[in-house]
Amino acid sequence: MPRRDGHRAPAPRILLLPGWLNSGPEHWQTRWERTHGDRRVEQHDWEAPRRGDWIARLEDEVLAASGPVAFAAHSLGCHLAAAWAASSRHADRVVAALLVAPPDLLRPDLPQPLVSWRRPLATGPLPFPAIVAASTDDPFCAFPEAQRLAAAWDAACIDLGPLGHVNSDSNLGDWPDGRRMLDSLLQRSRHN
Repeated sequence: MPRRDGHRAPAPRILLLPGWLNSGPEHWQTRWERTHGDRRVEQHDWEAPRRGDWIARLEDEVLAASGPVAFAAHSLGCHLAAAWAASSRHADRVVAALLVAPPDLLRPDLPQPLVSWRRPLATGPLPFPAIVAASTDDPFCAFPEAQRLAAAWDAACIDLGPLGHVNSDSNLGDWPDGRRMLDSLLQRSRHN
């Protein structure tokens, strides 16, 4: 969409926000990085995800971008996006977020390295348009909980059907359906 000065606004930089333990070589995020040139937000410690460190790292990446950004988050990366948005003064730089397979952080069987993410749980409305894309058989989050998170974040919720945790084990390849969701969200954000 042209700006008032006649120039097109720059396309947003897609920041990939992997979850706990990062995304492996066949994960859709890694494939998007290779295929589309999206930028992975590299965390200092993927095995012991310290919330404050992860938020600070994301803040650095958002501030380093020369224009607007959009998030394509997976698993714990979804909670990272929400926690960052709740604490950053720069959330206006984000134009959209695709939040895929957010885990239920209140589960009693939550792995120990993730327990620190429970409190405070970022459940306020996101200040940018977002979609939560969730599977009906995700072993880390029941679909009704994903719907609850989407409602709390003021995000649309898309039922992906039975795709597990929407990761490498789901055999999605380049996951073109996910890319279409992100592109649709970006298109809508340009018209708002």
